[in-house]
Amino acid sequence: MEYRKLGRTGLKVSELCLGTMQFGWSADEATSFAVMDAFVSAGGNFIDTADVYSRWAAGNPGGVSEQIIGRWMKARGNRGAIVLATKARGRMWDGPNGEGLSRLHLIRACEDSLRRLDTDTIDLYQTHFFDAETPIDETLRALDDVVRAGKVRYVGCSNYPAWRLAKALWASDRLSLARYDSLQPHYNLANRAEFERELKPLCEEEGVGVIPYSPLAGGFLTGKYRRERVSLPASTRAEGIEKRYLNDRGFAILDKLDEVARTRSLTVGQTALAWLLTQPVITAPIVGANSVEQLAESLGAAGVRLSAEEMDTLNTVSAWE
Repeated sequence: MEYRKLGRTGLKVSELCLGTMQFGWSADEATSFAVMDAFVSAGGNFIDTADVYSRWAAGNPGGVSEQIIGRWMKARGNRGAIVLATKARGRMWDGPNGEGLSRLHLIRACEDSLRRLDTDTIDLYQTHFFDAETPIDETLRALDDVVRAGKVRYVGCSNYPAWRLAKALWASDRLSLARYDSLQPHYNLANRAEFERELKPLCEEEGVGVIPYSPLAGGFLTGKYRRERVSLPASTRAEGIEKRYLNDRGFAILDKLDEVARTRSLTVGQTALAWLLTQPVITAPIVGANSVEQLAESLGAAGVRLSAEEMDTLNTVSAWE
């Protein structure tokens, strides 16, 4: 596992980030512990979660993933070796202030996450998505306060359009406040335009670290869906995959991934991750796993860099207008 700086900061994180949305939802605590153990054994140090994981599941109040990570770090005694990232913005309690990026919500959410994670400091605290009802100055001042209090080391954002990220960076500079040093965009070989159109040049110019989520397009880029055998489970996620990717362009991307993967003795999914890892703007794709075996598949992409010719091949077949 190689390590990269988070944007322009001096913080070094593993080139793959472990996503933990599954913990306490589709992966029980014992499995979650085993996945984190395997990740660390492979050299990983970057773990990402969110306070809302997985509040959408029946019987899950949210915060469960954070609690599992906290118990794992305490059991392993390895808090100092982990770059710990979490997020806030979604609804976590009842009432009008139970969600959002107001000072009230962020300060309480941060304290709650610290308690659940059983730690004094969050290494990377991220706003999960923007809040159009709260002035960016208010959000940034609250984030700056938790940084100055030593409760947070760096701040980042997720799901921000370019104009909102640019406005936030400008406000941080103008007001001398902590700034967004990372962005979590929805970015993969089959979904390029959303990030590349405006966010990519902005992140390159401003030194913002990029931590893409859904790097395998919800499983589509693992190659498990093919023209000749499309069998989707009945779920909202499957409906999204069908709408976005099950088309001529999507299957053409898989065909080219197959070609590159064969020459590299890689799997299709590993090749899709390598496409991201080869880009200098990328800090660490977020990979999730319901089992150690599933994680091992993604870990096989660590250290792999594609040639200029291979990148051209994949960029051409996945080109967007």
